[in-house]
Amino acid sequence: MAKRKTGQDESDSDSDVSMIDVDFDFFNPNPNVDYQAIKRLLVQLFQRDADLFHLHELTELILSQPTIGTTVKTDGQESDPYALLTVINMHAHQDNPSIKALVAYFLQKSLQNSALHTILQNLFSQTEHHVGLVVCERLINMPVQVIPPMYRMLKDELKGEVTANQAFKFSHLIVISRTYHLSMEEETYLTNIKSKSPTNKKKKTKAVTTAPTMSRPVDGVYSFHPEDEFIKQASSHAIDYAFTAAPAEPRDSESFGLDTRGRLMLFPFEQLDTLVQTMSEAYAVG
Repeated sequence: MAKRKTGQDESDSDSDVSMIDVDFDFFNPNPNVDYQAIKRLLVQLFQRDADLFHLHELTELILSQPTIGTTVKTDGQESDPYALLTVINMHAHQDNPSIKALVAYFLQKSLQNSALHTILQNLFSQTEHHVGLVVCERLINMPVQVIPPMYRMLKDELKGEVTANQAFKFSHLIVISRTYHLSMEEETYLTNIKSKSPTNKKKKTKAVTTAPTMSRPVDGVYSFHPEDEFIKQASSHAIDYAFTAAPAEPRDSESFGLDTRGRLMLFPFEQLDTLVQTMSEAYAVG
């Protein structure tokens, strides 16, 4: 049974482009069906560093807690998920090879920020306060509007689990995501392409959000997912980093595709309520 259903109306009678309505169903992770699709989402999340993290064990770990987290599907419970949001207790599963690899990876990547590195060292070396690893990824064509309901459900699930036991009582949450870098030449090219794209003056705006507007960052690094701007704002520490594994071919001025990188964000668990409310207001379905 679906947790809930939401619709995404992409039709527009004034547009020259024919669109369709899509209903998104929210389900608990399904160990009998979701393994391959979740593993693919993890590969997408970790990009070329994915082989470092024992993804079989990580996928099995996610599916071992089917009452925590949400998948989004469009064709019933037995279909593949297009999006995933869950959280893993990094302390409770510290002996899992995937978590061991992730802890080592986070400590190595945080060396660029001494304050964050010290905090992570302290968090991972004690047992009183637990850290939750938030795993959130979706297919590229999934709208951001599915994210706030997933976070709201996760928040409610965590509160229920804390009431029942202490397995999901966290002091901090770590969110891993992706970024991309644009050189000035790439940005100028994309801006010119966008300015030349035909627009339909009659097209109606379905909803107005209050998402942060993005001017070019000094370093040219952008969030891959728009909601990451809110997560970054809620974070006590955040770093962007290059992947460990080298690209299949060195990038140059003729390289095709985005220059993707990684991002780690750490925020106190108590910020979750405010974060969920902020995202819900920004990405409300109108």
